[in-house]
Amino acid sequence: MAVAGSHSRSELHVFHTGDDQRPPTETSKEFVVSLKKICKICRDEIEVKENGEVFVACGECGFPVCRPCYEYERSEGNQACPQCHTRYKRHKGCPRVVGDDEDDIHDDFEQEFQIKNHHASPNHHQSENGEYNHSTNGGGAFNQSVVGSVAGKELEDEQKESYGDAEWKERVEKWKNRQEKRGLVNNGGNDQPDEDDDFLLAEARQPLWRKVPLPSSLISPYRIVIILRLVILGFFFHFRILTPAYDAYPLWIISVICEIWFALSWILDQFPKWSPINRETYLDRLTLRFEREGEPNRLAPVDVFVSTVDPLKEPPIITANTVLSILAVDYPVEKVSCYVSDDGASMLLFDSLAETAEFARRWVPFCKKYSVEPRAPDFYFNEKIDYLKDKVQPTFVKDRRAMKREYEEFKVRINALVAKAQKKPEEGWVMQDGTPWPGNNTRDHPGMIQVYLGSEGALDIEGKELPRLVYVSREKRPGYQHHKKAGAMNALVRVAAVLTNAPFMLNLDCDHYLNNSKAVREAMCFLMDPQIGKKLCYVQFPQRFDGIDRHDRYANRNVVFFDINMKGLDGIQGPVYVGTGTVFNRQALYGYDPPVSEKRQKMTCDCWPSCCCGGSRKSKSKSKKKSIKALLGLGGLYSKKKKTMNGKNYTRKPSGPVFDLEEIEEGLEGYDELEKSSLMSQKNFEKRFGQSPVFIASTLKEDGGLPEGTNPTTLIKEAIHVISCGYEEKTDWGKEIGWIYGSVTEDILTGFKMHCRGWRSVYCCPKRAAFKGSAPINLSDRLHQVLRWALGSVEIFMSRHCPLWYAWGGKLKWLERLAYINTIVYPFTSIALLAYCTLPAVCLLTGKFIVPTLNNFASIWFMALFISIIATSVLELRWSGVSIEAWWRNEQFWVIGGVSAHLFAVFQGLLKVLAGVDTNFTVTSKAADDAEFGELYLFKWTTLLIPPTTLIILNMVGVVAGVSDAINNGYGSWGPLFGKLFFAFWVIVHLYPFLKGLMGRQNRTPTIVVLWSILLASIFSLVWVRIDPFLPKQKGPILKQCGVEC
Repeated sequence: MAVAGSHSRSELHVFHTGDDQRPPTETSKEFVVSLKKICKICRDEIEVKENGEVFVACGECGFPVCRPCYEYERSEGNQACPQCHTRYKRHKGCPRVVGDDEDDIHDDFEQEFQIKNHHASPNHHQSENGEYNHSTNGGGAFNQSVVGSVAGKELEDEQKESYGDAEWKERVEKWKNRQEKRGLVNNGGNDQPDEDDDFLLAEARQPLWRKVPLPSSLISPYRIVIILRLVILGFFFHFRILTPAYDAYPLWIISVICEIWFALSWILDQFPKWSPINRETYLDRLTLRFEREGEPNRLAPVDVFVSTVDPLKEPPIITANTVLSILAVDYPVEKVSCYVSDDGASMLLFDSLAETAEFARRWVPFCKKYSVEPRAPDFYFNEKIDYLKDKVQPTFVKDRRAMKREYEEFKVRINALVAKAQKKPEEGWVMQDGTPWPGNNTRDHPGMIQVYLGSEGALDIEGKELPRLVYVSREKRPGYQHHKKAGAMNALVRVAAVLTNAPFMLNLDCDHYLNNSKAVREAMCFLMDPQIGKKLCYVQFPQRFDGIDRHDRYANRNVVFFDINMKGLDGIQGPVYVGTGTVFNRQALYGYDPPVSEKRQKMTCDCWPSCCCGGSRKSKSKSKKKSIKALLGLGGLYSKKKKTMNGKNYTRKPSGPVFDLEEIEEGLEGYDELEKSSLMSQKNFEKRFGQSPVFIASTLKEDGGLPEGTNPTTLIKEAIHVISCGYEEKTDWGKEIGWIYGSVTEDILTGFKMHCRGWRSVYCCPKRAAFKGSAPINLSDRLHQVLRWALGSVEIFMSRHCPLWYAWGGKLKWLERLAYINTIVYPFTSIALLAYCTLPAVCLLTGKFIVPTLNNFASIWFMALFISIIATSVLELRWSGVSIEAWWRNEQFWVIGGVSAHLFAVFQGLLKVLAGVDTNFTVTSKAADDAEFGELYLFKWTTLLIPPTTLIILNMVGVVAGVSDAINNGYGSWGPLFGKLFFAFWVIVHLYPFLKGLMGRQNRTPTIVVLWSILLASIFSLVWVRIDPFLPKQKGPILKQCGVEC
């Protein structure tokens, strides 16, 4: 008998060799029963063979795989072990496949009966060595390849002679029954339910998702054009650098520097899109595998986080719709918990959630009864579609009308709360029981937690349980740094760990509702996958938006980023984290490294010298020691899973009872030094996670769940403790654990840290959008939003986490690093873009140009460059499915945002990081419009509008001056003018949506914008005329015409 085990994964595999065939004793049978194992592919229990031994598919590494998955892998897969990639050898009782080693094949008469049962199949053919090959499709999805011997008849006769007829028939019937249960042989009857069960069982073992690479007809031309464009860029810069414009040397220098920067930016943006992929999920297989009838539901619990700050700026009715869509999600109610973070400690949101919880008792059963989509009531009732489509229940219309009336009454109650909150009493808000509201001072208040649903008695109108709904407002005190949204999210992580401790967490903004009730199931197809689930840090969904104008004037949908860039990153190491619509693996947020699949060493012997078998007695004795401990049932104490966190080893316990911190130091006697150090290392968790034994105990449960024997009242007190303002002091929260501090865009930084540790992420794009939110369609608000994103990128660039120098030599793939570098350097492109957009006006006003006169050969490179740019864009749109209008809007807003918000972000970031000056750009409303998309025409003054307005006026003045000069100078000056006019029109066309935003619906521009822009343009023109560097300077005496004809 041989024992194969792994001390790093708490696994033990026992199997007998050919020389060790002993009948199992009663003791060994009891021992094997205690060693029941779970298949790593289908999560089913691995069968125990007739001799009492656990089935072991791979004799090299012992990776736990059940017999059906083993046989399916041999017949339909790559015939190798998923862990060590060693080719599977044929086991006794399993069909033969092409490539089996004849020396290792164990002949058994059962396979010969399988041949005999199918002798009428027309698929027989004789091989060169005299054997008959036969293929059968028995068992639904399992396609088995069987190779039988012509000597089978003789073997059958010999077996009959050795057994009596009755005994022989009994053995044959037992074999047939086993094969039918495995789905390998059809019994020939008309038992349709059994066939259906076999088919469903086979379907449940199939993968939960699949990768869909792009067709080579789409991706190959795209890659070829990228390479050609790179080559053309090299020849283009060769010409530009070696052919200066001597009559406009400063302009030429500026233009070449800008073009080099643009080329580098293109490389950073383009090459991470080299291998885009799509993914498909199979929700029916997820149900068949984890939600079988008659068995407990095995889907993993999920905690949903909703963050909000100011309910007056983020309307409570929007937050209520988001919460209602979460409570009505298509997922087991006992496995869903919704946590709402109120970082403004507002009594308005507190009362609104109470009303929402009451309305949810009617809304949730209505959604699940009629399977309505979306499950946010405001968006469901406002949809302009045929709501009767696919509805067959006679009571639907009546119930829908009643529900719509109740929702309107619910909205009126929320509106009344909002109207009441407009005027705060002098003595502060008072709760219904007469006590003052603890959050009257939003900057100095205790932590607050209120559980609305999920406790006893909180049932819907049909008497069914509802998901848990929890209100959380963390403690705030003067003198403490609270870290805005990142700090609020970390507080939610700790509260949820203490109260429910689900292994996965869904992060949503308050205005992003579930548009697809099966969104959580989509994510579980990846996170619960036995192959890659443990290595995923998060599943990112694309952001989709409601309420955007049809033409998407300011590229609010951001389709190019979500449908092109993110799919490209999915083919490398995974998409970046975008702040919302993300399902996290809790272990990744705790700062652990992903599990590493290590190939185990082959079995060794005790012979001397040690090089005989490639091992040593010492290593053998250690493995024996580990195996003995596992046999004694001490795996919970000794054989703990090892996880690494930032280069250090920490000990994790599997799911089950965990030790309190007080118990760690006790009972160390009798353990060797290695075991003692492992137990003592638990004290380091207190320094990393904070002073909460309950929270630390929850971190040790990899599959989630609360420790045994916990008291709900004690948990609430502990949850209040973990959201205290001083809890994170002298810990790693915000540094290595949870959401990372140090930037306004904490999402990019958090995802970057996870990828640096080696985690992967997945991009999930279901046919029906998983989540939908709202986006600012107003020009000023849109620029202000882009300003905040760009400022966060500048802050990361100035920090120690800059991808240019952080974690080199780690586990971050180089193409993924290029993508992260692009996310933090793109604001600096604004400087080159502003200079480049100013050059056309300068060229038109001075009559100079950045390019000298072109010959026929040089013009080829300009034409080739333009053609390659167009070809790259067209092929990109072809494989991504993005419309050309969406691509063009993205190009336009790249220029608009680059010369305004990105430019201000660079200077604001430099002032904040270098000088400590925190400058805020305020946006004030000037007018409003109640019509559809009225916000689109709403004008709000902001200093961000000045640079692009000035550029438009400068280029328009330059066009007028250039055309006037050509008219005055005659026909010969029109040729050089066309290049300058094309350059100027390129700028004006890209800024055209900005110009429309300034005009508004009434085609009027505010006086202050016109005055500022004209003033700056006039000053620039006057200064240029006064110190024109291109006018020839005369040297020596000034000569004048004498006037005398000589």
